[in-house]
Amino acid sequence: MNGNGESMDTVAVHGGERRPGPDGSVVFPIYQGTVYEVEPGTGYHDLKYIRLNSTPSQDYLHDKLAALEGAEAAVATSSGMAAVTTILLSLMRAGDHLLASDCLYGGTHDFLTGHAADLGWSYTFVDAGRPETWEAARTSRTRAFLVETITNPLMRVGALDQVADFGRREGIVTVIDNTFASPVNFRPLSAGFDVAFHSATKYLGGHSDLVAGAVMGSADLVERVRKTLNHFGGALDPHAGFLLARGIKTLALRVQAQNANALALARFLEDHPAVAAVNYPGLASHPDHAHAAKLLSGFGGMLSLRPRGGERAAQALLDAMTLAYAAPSLGGVETLITRPAATSHAGMSAEDRDRLGITADLVRVSCGIEGAQDLVGDFAQALEKAST
Repeated sequence: MNGNGESMDTVAVHGGERRPGPDGSVVFPIYQGTVYEVEPGTGYHDLKYIRLNSTPSQDYLHDKLAALEGAEAAVATSSGMAAVTTILLSLMRAGDHLLASDCLYGGTHDFLTGHAADLGWSYTFVDAGRPETWEAARTSRTRAFLVETITNPLMRVGALDQVADFGRREGIVTVIDNTFASPVNFRPLSAGFDVAFHSATKYLGGHSDLVAGAVMGSADLVERVRKTLNHFGGALDPHAGFLLARGIKTLALRVQAQNANALALARFLEDHPAVAAVNYPGLASHPDHAHAAKLLSGFGGMLSLRPRGGERAAQALLDAMTLAYAAPSLGGVETLITRPAATSHAGMSAEDRDRLGITADLVRVSCGIEGAQDLVGDFAQALEKAST
């Protein structure tokens, strides 16, 4: 439910919509134009221009994104990486320090390890599930704390409520990547976080046909991010924004189906003799299940597993799938399966991957909206082939 008591199903369809729309249109049109008349006295950042994230199409999308997370404001970016990097570039200055979860998306991890020092930042990776370690890692120059709702690819759920409390107590801006959960399963701002962001390429778009990012938070913070984005040029094209707004309207239905499919598949895999381990917070055996059940409205459409037989068996599983696509990315209507060590986390060193448990035999699954029994059946036949 949002602050007005509406369900997420309703917010996804109607949040941010113009009523009536331009010329009475129910579907908001694409404003592809880059040139608009300028009113006297208009400031630079308020000029209507695509790079300045201020055209009618962009304003409409921003209102829709804000409604999803119950935020005062939002801004769309050209990718999820543009979202996280622009947030950090808006919050951090030379000499500042960042706390970050020790299990981040590979691109985010690589940005910090590859560029933070060049920007004059320092950072400390911490376990988001061990609040007792955070105070020792904090410094007088700590400005932000970056975590993920559900980590990629081990599906850990940190002590998110305590992250938000820690940030408020210490005067640190709390930043959360809510991509894996989506607003259907978790509303970070309601839980006390300062800013949420998404790779909207994934669940928000939902159809594997666009690349985008989104930043949601207070009006002041989002405006800081927008002005930074304006200077770095990571705006979202209006047509991609149109596709994103269209995808959002079915977000709740898709994620609810993906939640159900992932739980059914995780339960099947957990009992399968050819599977050594399953990572899914919806399983009672998952180390974070108890507090994840309190924090989340659903456990998401993502899971990972390690088949018995090591890397050979993992690759054989991918090769044997007939329904699921062996492809990276996630959050679409089709089921995808990949080995993170060879795709999303390939940029990390082997030592870092092994330390975090992202082993060569780890297989990540993004469940789509297919029939659950069909999905389970595909994994059953693939595991049989992979284990022979």
